[in-house]
Amino acid sequence: MIRTLVVRGLLIGLLAGFVAGTFAFVFGEPRVDAAIALEEAAAAAEPAPASAGKAGHDHAGTAGHDHAGTAGHDHGEEAAVGRPVQKAGLFLATGLYGLAVGGVFALVFAGLRGRFGPRGDGALALASAATAFVAVILVPFLKYPANPPAVGDPETINSRTALYVVMVIVGLAAVAVAVATARRVTAGPWQRRVAAGVAFLVPVVAAWLLLPTVDEVPEGFPASLLWNFRLASLGTQLVFWTAFGVLFGWVGDRVAGRSALPPAPSSG
Repeated sequence: MIRTLVVRGLLIGLLAGFVAGTFAFVFGEPRVDAAIALEEAAAAAEPAPASAGKAGHDHAGTAGHDHAGTAGHDHGEEAAVGRPVQKAGLFLATGLYGLAVGGVFALVFAGLRGRFGPRGDGALALASAATAFVAVILVPFLKYPANPPAVGDPETINSRTALYVVMVIVGLAAVAVAVATARRVTAGPWQRRVAAGVAFLVPVVAAWLLLPTVDEVPEGFPASLLWNFRLASLGTQLVFWTAFGVLFGWVGDRVAGRSALPPAPSSG
């Protein structure tokens, strides 16, 4: 059964990854192109170095930035991979992301069946996907949103990545605390939900307040471009998790429905 769930998760994750990649290509890549144009224009306006033997300003191969949750994106004349190839590689990246998420999700789902949450596979898959989106994507995103090219100091990329990972861990821990709290509360369903919600928010809000704020948006960077890029980045993840949860749950309900059918009468 676990093997079947893992195969199902891998295939559905791959499909959901391609769906999310299409969304990112349509809504995210134009913002990336616009940000790259701003970055290259700013680099071209910089004065040439005084020393003839010193290498020129490298803005293409070293300037890291976040793109849909990933960091380090080369572009420009010195980029090892051109933009057309990068755009095609977007689907490879989202597909591999879907494969990884699908396999992990299937293993977690197998452990949850019959123990936590709704009893039906469809409802459980939707609830699990929504919880994963909130814990792994939304919680860290609200504190450390994704940045387009020309935003973010390349010298701080490691520290920013570490802070993002900390927020992911906080989100997962908050979910675990909320589930444990809901199981311990013996009152009615509304009381359990309120207690679980409070238990989830306490560590999340504490992390939001205690962890340092990162604001490396350069002066003069268009606010509309930054906002639209971040919306596209979050939207890509929302599309992925919605597609994955719906498809995984739909297939699960279909399989369960076929298993519940009575055997066909023998024609003897």
